[in-house]
Amino acid sequence: MDQIEKGYRELLKKIDEFNSKRDELSEEVRARQAALMARMGEMTAPLVARIGMNMLKRGKADTKGEMYDTVYYQQKMIVLGKTDPVAHRPDNISKKVDDQFCVLAEDGRFYEMMYSTGGIVVDSYQNPLSPEDALQIYGHEIMVMLYRAMRDYLEGQKELLDALEKTLAFVLAEK
Repeated sequence: MDQIEKGYRELLKKIDEFNSKRDELSEEVRARQAALMARMGEMTAPLVARIGMNMLKRGKADTKGEMYDTVYYQQKMIVLGKTDPVAHRPDNISKKVDDQFCVLAEDGRFYEMMYSTGGIVVDSYQNPLSPEDALQIYGHEIMVMLYRAMRDYLEGQKELLDALEKTLAFVLAEK
Protein backbone atom coordinates (compact mmCIF):
# COMPACT_ATOMS: atom_id res chain seq x y z
CA MET A 1 0.00 0.00 0.00
CA ASP A 2 2.90 2.35 0.76
CA GLN A 3 4.15 2.01 -2.82
CA ILE A 4 0.74 3.03 -4.21
CA GLU A 5 0.51 6.02 -1.88
CA LYS A 6 4.06 7.07 -2.79
CA GLY A 7 3.25 6.85 -6.50
CA TYR A 8 0.03 8.78 -6.00
CA ARG A 9 1.86 11.53 -4.09
CA GLU A 10 4.36 11.79 -6.95
CA LEU A 11 1.50 12.06 -9.43
CA LEU A 12 -0.09 14.89 -7.44
CA LYS A 13 3.31 16.59 -7.12
CA LYS A 14 3.74 16.48 -10.92
CA ILE A 15 0.25 17.94 -11.40
CA ASP A 16 1.15 20.82 -9.05
CA GLU A 17 4.42 21.41 -10.94
CA PHE A 18 2.58 21.49 -14.28
CA ASN A 19 -0.05 23.87 -12.90
CA SER A 20 2.65 26.16 -11.56
CA LYS A 21 4.51 26.12 -14.89
CA ARG A 22 1.24 26.71 -16.78
CA ASP A 23 0.45 29.72 -14.60
CA GLU A 24 3.97 31.09 -15.11
CA LEU A 25 3.82 30.69 -18.90
CA SER A 26 0.27 32.08 -19.06
CA GLU A 27 1.41 35.20 -17.21
CA GLU A 28 4.33 35.61 -19.62
CA VAL A 29 1.98 35.31 -22.61
CA ARG A 30 -0.35 37.91 -21.06
CA ALA A 31 2.62 40.23 -20.55
CA ARG A 32 3.51 39.89 -24.24
CA GLN A 33 0.00 39.94 -25.74
CA ALA A 34 0.42 43.43 -27.23
CA ALA A 35 3.63 42.34 -28.98
CA LEU A 36 1.77 39.30 -30.34
CA MET A 37 -1.10 41.51 -31.55
CA ALA A 38 1.37 43.87 -33.25
CA ARG A 39 3.11 40.97 -35.03
CA MET A 40 -0.19 39.49 -36.14
CA GLY A 41 -1.14 42.88 -37.61
CA GLU A 42 2.19 43.24 -39.42
CA MET A 43 2.01 39.69 -40.78
CA THR A 44 -1.58 40.13 -41.97
CA ALA A 45 -1.02 43.54 -43.61
CA PRO A 46 -0.14 42.20 -47.10
CA LEU A 47 -3.46 40.31 -47.25
CA VAL A 48 -5.60 43.23 -46.08
CA ALA A 49 -5.18 44.99 -49.44
CA ARG A 50 -6.80 41.97 -51.13
CA ILE A 51 -9.39 40.85 -48.62
CA GLY A 52 -10.18 44.04 -46.71
CA MET A 53 -13.00 46.41 -47.48
CA ASN A 54 -13.18 50.09 -48.23
CA MET A 55 -14.42 51.93 -45.17
CA LEU A 56 -16.61 55.00 -45.49
CA LYS A 57 -14.87 58.27 -44.68
CA ARG A 58 -17.89 60.51 -45.25
CA GLY A 59 -21.08 60.61 -47.25
CA LYS A 60 -24.69 61.65 -47.29
CA ALA A 61 -27.75 59.50 -46.69
CA ASP A 62 -30.98 60.03 -48.60
CA THR A 63 -34.44 59.53 -47.12
CA LYS A 64 -34.25 55.77 -47.85
CA GLY A 65 -30.90 55.44 -46.09
CA GLU A 66 -28.98 55.02 -49.35
CA MET A 67 -25.55 56.67 -49.38
CA TYR A 68 -24.43 59.18 -52.03
CA ASP A 69 -21.54 61.63 -52.42
CA THR A 70 -19.41 59.01 -50.66
CA VAL A 71 -15.70 59.24 -49.97
CA TYR A 72 -13.76 56.19 -48.75
CA TYR A 73 -10.44 55.77 -46.97
CA GLN A 74 -7.60 54.89 -49.32
CA GLN A 75 -6.49 51.86 -47.35
CA LYS A 76 -8.62 48.76 -47.13
CA MET A 77 -9.41 47.47 -43.66
CA ILE A 78 -10.63 44.41 -41.78
CA VAL A 79 -13.16 45.04 -39.00
CA LEU A 80 -12.09 43.19 -35.85
CA GLY A 81 -14.47 44.41 -33.19
CA LYS A 82 -17.10 46.84 -32.03
CA THR A 83 -17.60 48.52 -28.69
CA ASP A 84 -20.02 50.88 -27.04
CA PRO A 85 -19.26 54.28 -28.51
CA VAL A 86 -17.60 57.02 -26.52
CA ALA A 87 -19.67 60.17 -26.04
CA HIS A 88 -17.76 62.46 -28.41
CA ARG A 89 -15.08 62.29 -31.08
CA PRO A 90 -11.54 63.35 -30.13
CA ASP A 91 -11.21 65.52 -33.26
CA ASN A 92 -14.46 67.41 -32.63
CA ILE A 93 -16.20 67.20 -29.27
CA SER A 94 -19.39 68.61 -30.77
CA LYS A 95 -19.83 65.37 -32.78
CA LYS A 96 -21.49 62.45 -31.02
CA VAL A 97 -20.10 58.99 -31.83
CA ASP A 98 -22.83 56.66 -33.11
CA ASP A 99 -20.69 53.61 -33.98
CA GLN A 100 -17.16 52.66 -33.00
CA PHE A 101 -15.07 49.84 -34.51
CA CYS A 102 -11.54 48.46 -34.25
CA VAL A 103 -9.96 47.80 -37.65
CA LEU A 104 -6.68 46.55 -39.06
CA ALA A 105 -5.57 48.55 -42.09
CA GLU A 106 -3.33 47.43 -44.92
CA ASP A 107 -0.42 49.35 -43.36
CA GLY A 108 -0.52 46.78 -40.53
CA ARG A 109 -1.70 49.32 -37.97
CA PHE A 110 -4.80 49.25 -35.80
CA TYR A 111 -7.32 52.07 -35.90
CA GLU A 112 -10.52 52.99 -34.18
CA MET A 113 -13.20 54.07 -36.64
CA MET A 114 -15.67 56.48 -35.06
CA TYR A 115 -18.79 57.27 -37.09
CA SER A 116 -21.05 60.27 -36.51
CA THR A 117 -24.36 61.12 -38.13
CA GLY A 118 -25.55 64.70 -38.26
CA GLY A 119 -28.68 65.20 -40.34
CA ILE A 120 -27.99 63.63 -43.72
CA VAL A 121 -24.19 63.72 -43.32
CA VAL A 122 -22.29 60.68 -42.09
CA ASP A 123 -18.62 61.18 -41.39
CA SER A 124 -15.87 59.46 -39.48
CA TYR A 125 -12.71 59.88 -37.53
CA GLN A 126 -9.85 57.41 -37.87
CA ASN A 127 -8.09 57.22 -34.51
CA PRO A 128 -4.74 55.35 -34.51
CA LEU A 129 -4.54 52.69 -31.80
CA SER A 130 -1.53 50.98 -30.31
CA PRO A 131 -1.93 47.20 -30.00
CA GLU A 132 -2.05 47.70 -26.21
CA ASP A 133 -4.89 50.20 -26.49
CA ALA A 134 -6.75 48.04 -29.00
CA LEU A 135 -6.63 45.08 -26.62
CA GLN A 136 -7.60 47.21 -23.64
CA ILE A 137 -10.61 48.81 -25.37
CA TYR A 138 -11.85 45.90 -27.50
CA GLY A 139 -10.59 42.91 -25.52
CA HIS A 140 -9.00 39.69 -26.67
CA GLU A 141 -11.87 39.14 -29.09
CA ILE A 142 -10.02 41.22 -31.70
CA MET A 143 -7.11 38.78 -31.61
CA VAL A 144 -9.50 35.86 -32.01
CA MET A 145 -11.35 37.64 -34.83
CA LEU A 146 -8.11 38.29 -36.71
CA TYR A 147 -7.12 34.65 -36.37
CA ARG A 148 -10.57 33.47 -37.49
CA ALA A 149 -10.57 35.84 -40.45
CA MET A 150 -7.28 34.37 -41.68
CA ARG A 151 -8.45 30.81 -41.03
CA ASP A 152 -11.69 31.44 -42.94
CA TYR A 153 -9.74 33.05 -45.78
CA LEU A 154 -7.51 29.97 -45.98
CA GLU A 155 -10.55 27.69 -46.06
CA GLY A 156 -12.06 29.77 -48.86
CA GLN A 157 -8.82 29.55 -50.82
CA LYS A 158 -8.77 25.76 -50.41
CA GLU A 159 -12.35 25.54 -51.72
CA LEU A 160 -11.49 27.81 -54.65
CA LEU A 161 -8.45 25.70 -55.56
CA ASP A 162 -10.51 22.50 -55.35
CA ALA A 163 -13.16 24.00 -57.64
CA LEU A 164 -10.54 25.18 -60.14
CA GLU A 165 -8.88 21.75 -60.18
CA LYS A 166 -12.25 20.04 -60.77
CA THR A 167 -13.10 22.50 -63.53
CA LEU A 168 -9.79 21.90 -65.27
CA ALA A 169 -10.17 18.14 -64.91
CA PHE A 170 -13.63 18.37 -66.49
CA VAL A 171 -12.48 20.62 -69.34
CA LEU A 172 -9.44 18.48 -70.10
CA ALA A 173 -11.50 15.26 -69.97
CA GLU A 174 -13.75 16.58 -72.78
CA LYS A 175 -10.93 16.45 -75.34
